[in-house]
Amino acid sequence: MPPRLPGPQGLRSLTLCLRPAVASPAQALQPLIQTANISQKEKKRKMKQDPYGWAQAQQRKAVNVKRQAELQAERDAAWGDPVKGITTPFVESFDSAGQAPVSAPKAGPDGQVVEEPKPLPTSPHLRNYLLNKDEFDSAIQYAEHILKPIKAEDRSTADPEKEDEEAREHAARHAKAVAALERIAKLEHGGAKDRKHANIRRCIETFGRHNTDHTVERATPPLARGVEPKPQPVRAGPDTGSSEVQIAILTSKIRAVTKALEGHGGNRDKNNKRSLRRLCHKRQRLLSYMERKERDSGRWLHMLETLGLTPATWKGQITL
Repeated sequence: MPPRLPGPQGLRSLTLCLRPAVASPAQALQPLIQTANISQKEKKRKMKQDPYGWAQAQQRKAVNVKRQAELQAERDAAWGDPVKGITTPFVESFDSAGQAPVSAPKAGPDGQVVEEPKPLPTSPHLRNYLLNKDEFDSAIQYAEHILKPIKAEDRSTADPEKEDEEAREHAARHAKAVAALERIAKLEHGGAKDRKHANIRRCIETFGRHNTDHTVERATPPLARGVEPKPQPVRAGPDTGSSEVQIAILTSKIRAVTKALEGHGGNRDKNNKRSLRRLCHKRQRLLSYMERKERDSGRWLHMLETLGLTPATWKGQITL
């Protein structure tokens, strides 16, 4: 402890403390960097000294700031939304399960139409109850065949007028039954679960590798130099488990949950909020995996373009 020396009698409250002097900080060896910010006094001096040059500098600065804002807006648009990404016509068609030919017009707060309807991809061959058009038509033809009145083999005892009457009655009953079945099997009359199953089938048809291997250009990722392609086994049926198919199915579910949360009372729906968070993180893991395995392949680019997925959906942290 440093010694304390008593002061003179008249200065009893004063005591001297001898401590070693604090060493001055070492001089920085880095070169001095001139910053762009100048003081207000220096600004006024430059304005008085060269008004024309000062005006040019301010004009260049305004142009630079404007360009930086434009670039930032482009980067933000390319980054996208972590939940919705960029809404594409295929994603919009999830709302009607591919039955509506055009999108619904968007109206502003005052009721004016903000965006005109645009065409959407459709799947008119899909029917309710996991049916398609071919299965539905074949079932109707089979029912008509087995319920058709049988004519008598012995034509000598047959009554042609009665047979014609039975045929007309059968045709009328069949037409009535077909109209009823059309209404029942129409996908527009189904519920949310029916649209979900229809969208799953649409995702399998659009992104399944049993189709994209023949329709998408450069479907597989490029091979390294000197690596020979391996023969792939023949698929036994539709592809339902590939990463792009699962990502598309998750995107359709995310779309449905998001619309439910945007509706009346959605801000209090904690169950759907948890489901949305879980679905987004599951899709993020699949996208990260597929980016490592299929980057720059035709499957990857086709999926991103069709579903409108942006880097925000699989990069960084997703917070809802």
